[in-house]
Amino acid sequence: MEEDGNSSSSSSAAVVDTTKSDKSVWLMKCPLVVAKSWQAQAQAAAAAASSSASSSAADSLPVSKVVVSLDPLRPDDSLQFTMEMAGNDTANMPKSYSLNMFKEFVPMCIFSETPQGKVAAEGKVEHKFDMKPHNKNMEEYRKMCRERTNKSMIKNRQIQVIDNDRGVHMRPMPGMVGLIASNSKDKKKAAPVKQTDVKRTRRDRGELEDIMFKLFERQPNWALKQLVQETDQPAQFLKEILNELCVYNKRGTNQGTYELKPEYKKSAEDTGAE
Repeated sequence: MEEDGNSSSSSSAAVVDTTKSDKSVWLMKCPLVVAKSWQAQAQAAAAAASSSASSSAADSLPVSKVVVSLDPLRPDDSLQFTMEMAGNDTANMPKSYSLNMFKEFVPMCIFSETPQGKVAAEGKVEHKFDMKPHNKNMEEYRKMCRERTNKSMIKNRQIQVIDNDRGVHMRPMPGMVGLIASNSKDKKKAAPVKQTDVKRTRRDRGELEDIMFKLFERQPNWALKQLVQETDQPAQFLKEILNELCVYNKRGTNQGTYELKPEYKKSAEDTGAE
C-alpha cells in the first residue's frame, strides 16, 4: 500500500499542465538597465499591494507599451515595433526602444515550476525580439554608459591599520603544528592546481560590462581566450556578454577576435576623449 501511494504521488508530480500551451508568448532580449527598472517597479507594486487592502490597482500599473507602425504603401512585411517605457527612474535612461523581430528561430515553449514541483506550460513563443535603444535616444544611452564607466573607475578600497602589532592573530593555533611529520615517507607533494580547474566566480553583469568597455579602450580586438584571462570569468558567461556588446570576426585580418558594435564603439571613443 505504501508503494502504491508513493508511485501515485510521483506520477502526479510528473504530469505537466498544458492548459495554456497554445497561448501566444513574446520572447524579448532587453538591456540590463531595462530589466532592473522593471524589477524595481514590480517590487514597488508588490509593496504597495501588500500595504493596501486591494491589489488590483497595483497589478494593473503598466511598465511599458508596444507601438506597432504599419505603412499601407509598403508590402505586408513593413511592420515596425517600438517600445515606450512607462516609468523611468534611472538618469539618462532612454524611454524609447526599437524591437527587431526575428522571422526565423527555433520553436520554443515557456514552462514554469512551483516550489511544490508542479510543472506547467505557460505558452508558445510566437515572436522573438531584440530590444535596443531607438536611434533618436542613442545619445542618452551613450551618456549613461559613460557615467557607468566613470563610476566603475572610482576605487572604493580602504586600508585598515591593525592595532595589535605583535602578530598574535598571525600565529598558528595550538594543535595545528605537527599534524604531519616532516620525516614521514607517505607525505606527498600537493599537486599544483591548474588554471582550468579553478572555478571562476561570476561578477555582477553591469560591473563586467564596464570592465569590457575599458578593455576595448586599450585595444580594439580581443580573442575569447585573452578576455577570459583578463577578466577571470567563465567562458560561457563571457560569451553571453560578448554576443550583446561585440561583433565576432569570422574572416579577415582580425579573424577569430571580437570587436565592439558600432553603437558601443562610439561610446567608448567619447569616453576616451573625455
